[in-house]
Amino acid sequence: MKKVISGNEAVSLAVKLSRVQVISAYPITPQTTISEKLSEICGSGELDARFVKVESEHSAMATLIGAASTGVRTFTATSAQGLALMHELLFWISGARLPVVLVDVNRAMAAPWTIWCDQTDSVAQRDTGLMQFYCWSIQEILDSVICSFKIAEKLSIPCMVCFDGFFISHTYEPAEIPNQKDVDSFLPPRKAETYLDTKNPLTFSGGTLPNNFMEFRYKIQKAFERAPEIIDGVYNEYEKQFGRSYKDIEQYYIDDAEAVLIASGSAASTAYHSVRNLRQSGRKVGLLRLRQLRPFPEATLLSLLKPNVTYGVLDRNLSPGTGGVFTQEIRSVLNRHGRSTRVNEFVAGLGGRDITEKNIVDIFDKLKSGDFEISGINWINVKGK
Repeated sequence: MKKVISGNEAVSLAVKLSRVQVISAYPITPQTTISEKLSEICGSGELDARFVKVESEHSAMATLIGAASTGVRTFTATSAQGLALMHELLFWISGARLPVVLVDVNRAMAAPWTIWCDQTDSVAQRDTGLMQFYCWSIQEILDSVICSFKIAEKLSIPCMVCFDGFFISHTYEPAEIPNQKDVDSFLPPRKAETYLDTKNPLTFSGGTLPNNFMEFRYKIQKAFERAPEIIDGVYNEYEKQFGRSYKDIEQYYIDDAEAVLIASGSAASTAYHSVRNLRQSGRKVGLLRLRQLRPFPEATLLSLLKPNVTYGVLDRNLSPGTGGVFTQEIRSVLNRHGRSTRVNEFVAGLGGRDITEKNIVDIFDKLKSGDFEISGINWINVKGK
């Protein structure tokens, strides 16, 4: 069934279709309509789930730690300062191997206060041990949330699905809504190997001495190393059942490209249209869309980057003193493997500032002419530049 829905509504429908059993969330713009809709769905009996009202995002995640520890399927959503308030407990759900699925509707971090979009809130959590997926369409949001439950439960690793606030969260597009019976076939009920059970008492996440703690982190790392194979398998299964496919990095017009932009989120959508228009005028340009930050798609990236192509990375985030996070991740991979491929850094769209097709064309013009900072940040659409 096709339906015109918003990005936030796509999340709520996906959670309902995934038969989540415990939901806890605290309202924050631009995520609020997700928790409102899920509260209505639970209250009406459309979904047989417990919606737990709490006084903060920290409490929302604390609630899910308890719920997920009993073996049930759990979900929450947040943005910006709310995600930051969860920070402590993100380490907890990862360390406790709880497959919570979290949606972050990307919003810039204060100060100064803003409700508008950039990705700094989610990239700041990249070391907490959650998988991170970035979407650019309403259909992809719906599909990614459903897939994330299966991925998280196979690996016992929590997932974060991210998309741009307002640019995608409040945009309406047609989306194919899967049949409940088909989703049930794809995503059976969670079967936890260990869980809180009064008939089989166990200790969970208690005090650990140095001679054991490191092994817990080792096992998390090994799970992340297995993740690419698991993720590909889930996407392949989803494609067979629903006809829609996803990759860790998606390619557009790169076969003969002389200049390629690497982007994520709604900026990648703008870049796609710019690339398509530039192709019609004879420019050999292309786009690589990054869908994952964790696990970082290292093997795919290395297979796609070519030595004689000029690359630019468009970051809608900033790590002060370092630069754009996606740029730094890509450079780190290249350095580890002794690759000399140069990637040039462009930071744009912070705090919700528009990234226009003209901005994308300007980036390609700079890549062609060489008129850009080679060793520093290239700021796009900054006043006075």
